[in-house]
Amino acid sequence: MPTYNRRAALKTLLTSTATVGALGVASACAPGEKPAELNKPLKNNLKQSVCRWCFQDMPLEQLCMAAKEMGLKGIDLVGPADWPTLKKHGLDSPMCNGAEINLTDGFNDPQFHARLQKQYADMIPLVAKAGYTNLICFSGSRRGMSDEVGLANSVKGLQPLMKLAAQHKVVLVMELLNSKIDHHDYQADRTSWGVALAKKLGSEQFKLLYDIYHMQIDEGDVIRTITDNHQYIAHYHTAGVPGRHELDDSQELNYPAIMRAIKATGFQGFVAQEFMPRQADKLASLRQAVQLCDV
Repeated sequence: MPTYNRRAALKTLLTSTATVGALGVASACAPGEKPAELNKPLKNNLKQSVCRWCFQDMPLEQLCMAAKEMGLKGIDLVGPADWPTLKKHGLDSPMCNGAEINLTDGFNDPQFHARLQKQYADMIPLVAKAGYTNLICFSGSRRGMSDEVGLANSVKGLQPLMKLAAQHKVVLVMELLNSKIDHHDYQADRTSWGVALAKKLGSEQFKLLYDIYHMQIDEGDVIRTITDNHQYIAHYHTAGVPGRHELDDSQELNYPAIMRAIKATGFQGFVAQEFMPRQADKLASLRQAVQLCDV
């Protein structure tokens, strides 16, 4: 090829690539058209869901229809008022909420035990009656507590609920959150702390929600940690690091590799997409993430 034509072709290619990158994969197609790779039926070796709060500006009905169409099996972090809508669309509620006080006032602080035990005792039967299994809970902030004191307090707060949870076949799932960027002073900010709590409780009614985004920030070594501790993990959340946005090439995690590692453990639960889309077409971002994690 003559030099001029080669340079012209390269310039055209680079311009086109930059345009596609700026628009995003889905936006590069004609209106209403999806790229072929985003049209593929899911393998569903791992069940996927999406967190409601990341799409809170969208009516739940719309999110349910979109989730169903792209092959998702559930919507995370939904309470009793919205369960009928999920059931209407044949979707699960893989991680229920509504019993917690907030992210900072949790089971590690005795001043909240009575209130939390009442709220969880009320919610556990509702979760079971609706046909669901997992109910989220939180450690709360340290407020100067050592890891040892926080563990002991959490055992005292959670232990009285284990029998009721077992009767209803409900699992209380504590989310691991980073304390470096998003949730300063949160106590359950390391997998090792959550695993230690699970061992002290010694109950199948308590597990961990391993949030890949949060744990990459606070401890890294994601695949090894998942592989070594999978028996204590009931649920996973995703998001791009840094920024908690799309699972694209602007972030540092290799999500297909992480999903293959989760699959290799024999995991039968849910992986939930919990990123905040930056693209104008938020559902296109979700679809792209779902396909990326479908290994």
